[in-house]
Amino acid sequence: MPSVQREVSDRTFFGKLMKWLFIGFNIIMFLWMASSCAAVSDVSAGAVNDAERAGAAIGAGLGMTFLLFVWGIGDVILGMFVLFTRRKKIITVEE
Repeated sequence: MPSVQREVSDRTFFGKLMKWLFIGFNIIMFLWMASSCAAVSDVSAGAVNDAERAGAAIGAGLGMTFLLFVWGIGDVILGMFVLFTRRKKIITVEE
């Protein structure tokens, strides 16, 4: 007699909320990174002398490093919430 195993797993409301917050945070951070890259390129293109170009490069590096740091810390925190709000898989055996 064959038996069928079926996995039943669904997130709670809080788990779904955390998952969508995680996805939304990543989208927002990507858009923020892309827009800051565009803004930095405009500033760098308008630099007149070497000091302005060096300042723009240093400022861009500091800004991108800060954004990557915030993105990474946010991903770790929200990712832990997403991981810990997973529901255990329930395996039902039907004969």
